[in-house]
Amino acid sequence: MMSQEQNDLITRTGPKDPCGKLMRSYWQPAALVDELEGARPIRPVKLLGESLVLFRDESGRYGLIDRHCAHRGADLAFGRLEHGGLRCAFHGWLFDATGQCIETPAEPQDSKLCQNIRQRSYPVVEKSGILWAWLGEGTPPAFPEIDCFVAPGTHTFAFKGHMACNWLQALEVGIDPAHASYLHRFFEDEDTSTAYGKQFRGASAGSDLPMTKILREYDRPIINVEHTEYGLRLIALREIDQERTHVRVTNQLFPHGFVIPMSTEMTITQWHVPVDDENCYWYAIFTSYTNPVDKQKMRDQRLELYELPDYISRKNKANDYGFDPHEQQTATYTGMGTDINVHDQWAVESMGAIQDRTKEHLGQSDKAIVQYRRLLRQEIEKVLGGEKPMLHLDEGNARSIQGPATMDGIGPTQGWETYWMEVDVKRRRGAPWMAPVPKDIADNVHRLTAAE
Repeated sequence: MMSQEQNDLITRTGPKDPCGKLMRSYWQPAALVDELEGARPIRPVKLLGESLVLFRDESGRYGLIDRHCAHRGADLAFGRLEHGGLRCAFHGWLFDATGQCIETPAEPQDSKLCQNIRQRSYPVVEKSGILWAWLGEGTPPAFPEIDCFVAPGTHTFAFKGHMACNWLQALEVGIDPAHASYLHRFFEDEDTSTAYGKQFRGASAGSDLPMTKILREYDRPIINVEHTEYGLRLIALREIDQERTHVRVTNQLFPHGFVIPMSTEMTITQWHVPVDDENCYWYAIFTSYTNPVDKQKMRDQRLELYELPDYISRKNKANDYGFDPHEQQTATYTGMGTDINVHDQWAVESMGAIQDRTKEHLGQSDKAIVQYRRLLRQEIEKVLGGEKPMLHLDEGNARSIQGPATMDGIGPTQGWETYWMEVDVKRRRGAPWMAPVPKDIADNVHRLTAAE
C-alpha cells in the first residue's frame, strides 16, 4: 500500500505535476498517421491534459496548436484548412503550423496585429505510422533505435485504443506476467494456424504447444526482473517438465511503454499515453521479423472492436464489456469474449478512473510492478532536480538503445538463460531488414546452439 500523496505523485500528469514534467521529457504519440488521411486532415487532440488541434496544411506540414483561438477562444477543430494554415471559422484568423497568426482579415487593411499573435504550438514528427509530439521545453530528445523505429514501413503496423482510466494502471497490466494465466485463460485451444494478428493464440517457439494451453496449465510463473538502460526486463518461467521450460521475455520501456512478443513472427511495442488523468490511449506498433505485415487484415481485425473516429471499444463499461455468464462457465475465464484487449480494459477500468493504491496488497508475483514504481519515482525526482531522466537521448547515444530482445518459447530447463537470447538473435539475423542485435545480448551469444 502507499499514501494518497504517493499515488498522486506517480499518476497525475498535468503541466504543473511532477510526473507531468517527467512525461514532457519525451516525445508522445499524439495521433495515428491514418487519422489525418482524407479530405479534411484536422483532429482535436487532448494530450497530457492539454486541449490541442492537430492538422496537416496544403504543403504537408503538420501543426499541433492550442485548440482555442487566441482571438476570442473559438474551437479551431472546426476551422478551415486554407492559405497555408488553419483558419478560425469565427472571424477568419489564420494560423500556420508553427502557431503564428498570419492573417486577421476582419481588422483594418493596414493592421499589424497578426505579427504579435501566436498560438502555443508543439513540434510534430511522423515515425512508424504514428505522429509524435514534443510538449517539453528545450531541444527534443532523439528516438532510440529500437526495432519498431528501425524496421521499414512494410514490416510495421500502428494502431491505438482508448481506455477510460489513468495511464499507470493501463501500463501496469502489461508488465504483469502472472495475470495472463487467469485474465486471458481459454478453456479450449484453437487451431494455431489461424492465429495471425492475435496475441496469445499461436504456438510457442520451439514447440507445437498453443500458448493458451501453456498459460492455462502452468499458472504459477517464476518471475525475474532485471534493470536495463531502457527500463526493466521481465523473464517469466513456466516449467513444463524436468527437461522443458516455457520462457517469456518482455520489457518495460521507460516511461510508459512495453515491448512484448506477439508471436514467433512479431513483437508489440506499446505506449500508454495520458489524455488526462482519467483517460489514456494505448498506441501500439506491431513489428514483423519475417514477412511484410498484412496491414489490411490487422486493421480489419481491430476495427471489429474499436469504433472510429475515436478508437473507442464497442465492448465497454456501458454494456458490461459483453459479459456472458454462460461463456464464463464454459469458454473463457472472464466471459467477455476472445479479444484480450477487452479483458485488459475491463481489468484496468474496473479499478476506477484512478486506482486507489492506498488499499491494494501486493504479492510476490507483483515484483515488476513494485520495481517499476520505484523507478518512476526515481526518475520524477531526477527531473525535479534538473537532471535528464532515463532514455532521454541525444543523437550521439541514440544507438545505445537497441532491440530490446523479446522471446516466447519452450527451451531447456537447464540452459534457458542463453536459450532465449539465441532465439532472439537467430530471428534478428534472419530478418529481411537490418534488425540490430542488442549489445548486451550479442556479448552473451557467441554462436547459435540450442536455438538452432
